[in-house]
Amino acid sequence: MYANKSSILQLAALLRAHGVDEVVVCPGSRNAPLVQTFAAAGFVCHGVTDERSAGFYALGLSLACGRPVVVCCTSGSALVNLHPAVAEAYYQCVPLLVVSADRPAAWIGQLDGQTLPQPGVFGRLVRMSVNLPEVRDAQDAWHCNRLINEAVLASVHHGHGPVHINVPVGEPLFDFTATGLPTERVITRYAGWEGRNEGWRRLEERLSSAERPMVIVGQLPPGGRFAALPREGGWARAVWLAEHLSAGRLPLACVTNADVLLYAMDEETRGRLAPDLLVTFGGHVVSKRLKQFIRNHPPREHWHLAADGGVADTYCCLTSVVECDPWEAVARVGASGGGGETTYRSEWSRRSMVVAPPRFGYSAMGAVGGLIGRLPGRCTLHLANSSAVRYAQLYALGAGVRVSCNRGVNGIEGSLSSALGYAAADPSELNFVVIGDLSFFYDMNSLGIAGGKSNVRILLLNNGGGEIFSSLNGLDGAKEGFPFVTGRHALSARGWAEAAGFSYAAVHDQASLDAALDALVSPSAGAGAALVEVFTDTARDVAMLKEYYRSLKNKQ
Repeated sequence: MYANKSSILQLAALLRAHGVDEVVVCPGSRNAPLVQTFAAAGFVCHGVTDERSAGFYALGLSLACGRPVVVCCTSGSALVNLHPAVAEAYYQCVPLLVVSADRPAAWIGQLDGQTLPQPGVFGRLVRMSVNLPEVRDAQDAWHCNRLINEAVLASVHHGHGPVHINVPVGEPLFDFTATGLPTERVITRYAGWEGRNEGWRRLEERLSSAERPMVIVGQLPPGGRFAALPREGGWARAVWLAEHLSAGRLPLACVTNADVLLYAMDEETRGRLAPDLLVTFGGHVVSKRLKQFIRNHPPREHWHLAADGGVADTYCCLTSVVECDPWEAVARVGASGGGGETTYRSEWSRRSMVVAPPRFGYSAMGAVGGLIGRLPGRCTLHLANSSAVRYAQLYALGAGVRVSCNRGVNGIEGSLSSALGYAAADPSELNFVVIGDLSFFYDMNSLGIAGGKSNVRILLLNNGGGEIFSSLNGLDGAKEGFPFVTGRHALSARGWAEAAGFSYAAVHDQASLDAALDALVSPSAGAGAALVEVFTDTARDVAMLKEYYRSLKNKQ
């Protein structure tokens, strides 16, 4: 029988799935559920009383077999006795898997027996240190699975080395009623020259056989477009979804309005149009709705292409990581599979074309759409986070427009500074900045940075606070805290913009907006930096946006 602890059952199942079968176990009560489960599951167990010897014994086993070996100890000082062996394993590059039992976090530092802060205790001497959650719900289970996969993969990535897996174990300790190990998702990483080529071969097979292949491309750095893909084969059969942060750099037509399409679909349609194979590369995806769509309808396999081989389980269904340049993979994989357009791809394309660009009255959304519709053939569009990047996604961009946005952490700070730095690198190209009021006032000192800014045009959306918060369901119930959450204010950028040498225009209605936008996009408009501040009403904007989304239901 096995310990009735989900985290321990997952750990044993995944260690076995990753090919680990040797465990050095030390005496103790807190780690008894681990030891019982390892022994019952058929691991080769070696009992060693002294943890100092146990660590080196496991190191020797690993050196002899060339595979990761577990050393399992109880909580408290037992763990720190493994430190010398961990240090040796780190500098000798041995894949030692230190599995330590621990008390729940609430009891650390409370004068309870055999407790000390165990997570991270080995510092830089391990390749990875993870602290498993005590599993109480589906999210805990997913988190636990991912952490175990990551830790085991880290022990054999770019050489070998030790990792630490800390396992908090609450009472009761001795409930050995589980009858078997679960079937757990295993994440496989293909790295190195041979591993990369093997990963590409397997991905080629998946693309050829999948009925509903989908590629989701996250943010890509601004730059040139890539060579065209073949019109037939695996990649051509797939539905490609991208946002403005990546679509302009892709070598084929993509569905760029997946967020609004998913809103318009009923649940049955979402299930029917969900992928059975997902391939991803690039950085962040803005659409929360797209991420939730995949999480609710997980494909059989999710392959992620990443130069660093990192485990990015955004959609909670990752199965394979190929450590490679994604564009090299796109160029070398997917030639087979026959046929070009599929029914699956055709339906996504049809639905994408049915949704016409929105027509808003005077509003923040209308101002963004008005600017995008007037952008010159070659320029860079800088989007601040929150509302600005989301409103821009509602409109189609011209082929020559590059897009930049600070989506690494998605914060509002520094959007303007980054845009100004980018613009300074090539004074001959126009740079347009769409930014909300909180982002602007947070970063407005950047307007005073010395240097030429004549190629910078700013569209400032000022609605007296953070508009995006007003559209969040439930937040309207926070009556007392709402003004603080949304950062309400009555500021204007006029004084600071003019002091920094920007021409300035204030907009309060549609006619003045149209005139200001016409001037903003003109290459010779004042032959210098310009800022247009659009004043709108948050309640009206939010009402218009909600009405637009309601209308989408009738167009699919």
